[in-house]
Parts: sequence; structure tokens; C-alpha cells
Amino acid sequence: MHPTSSLVMSEIITPGWSPDGAAFRYEELRLRTEIHIGSSGRGGLLALDNLLIRPPQHDVTGLGFMEGFSHLGSLIVVDGRVDQELADELHALTDGHLACTGVSLTASVEGVSGLVLRSLSNSTEELKRLLGACSALLRQRWYGTAPLDLRKY
Repeated sequence: MHPTSSLVMSEIITPGWSPDGAAFRYEELRLRTEIHIGSSGRGGLLALDNLLIRPPQHDVTGLGFMEGFSHLGSLIVVDGRVDQELADELHALTDGHLACTGVSLTASVEGVSGLVLRSLSNSTEELKRLLGACSALLRQRWYGTAPLDLRKY
């Protein structure tokens, strides 16, 4: 990323479904995101997010081993305006939410910082509302604009 760029990326990982109602089973899920700040993608490494979910062999639900939750929501924000105050504001917004949520700040590279918000739930819609509220907070705080829903089904 260029140091003056912004990134706001969210995703929700949900278990699959089948027409007969059986739980979707999987062996593992791997997601890797690298964010570099600087020219031509050869700049300093700001964040390396390496997610691995492996359900235990004895897991009869096949939905993963995530503190008893089946869905994972993530929000990654990279911008020169990311700071502890923003992380605290997002944490306060998610506090008391039904899901289990945590916010982590990255180190700064070329004056750019980032944060990662992770939330566990048993509901896609609950995570959609939570991540939407966080994105709306960013849009309002930085641009004074209304919420935007770009979710694709």
C-alpha cells in the first residue's frame, strides 16, 4: 500500500450448509493476508495475518473449534489515522455485544498504523450488524458520510 492509502476490509467466515440440514464438515481453513507499506509493494511489513482453523477430529458438529462459536468476523483497517483512540472507540462499540470480540493495533510503518478486529458468533447476521456498525463509525469519523452496505451474497 502507498502510505497515503486506506484499507478497510471485512469478512465473515460461516459454516456451510446442505439441503438435508446436515452440518458442513471441513478439514481446515487457511487465510493469509500480508500488508506492506511503501513503494511497489516492497515497503515495510505492517501486518501479517495468518489464520488457521482446524476442527478437532472428535468435533461432531464439524463447525470448528472457536470457543464454541461457529462464525468468525474480521475487520482490518489500515490508515494513517488509526490510533489507540480509534481502537478504544471500536472496542467500546463492540463491548457488550453478544459475540466474543477483540481489537488489536499494529505497529506503525512509515506513519501508517492498522488494527484488526475479530469477533466470534453463531450468527452471520449478528456479525454483519457488528462489522457494519464498525465500518459506519469509520465512515462517519473520517468522511462524515452515511453507512454503506456492500455485502455480496
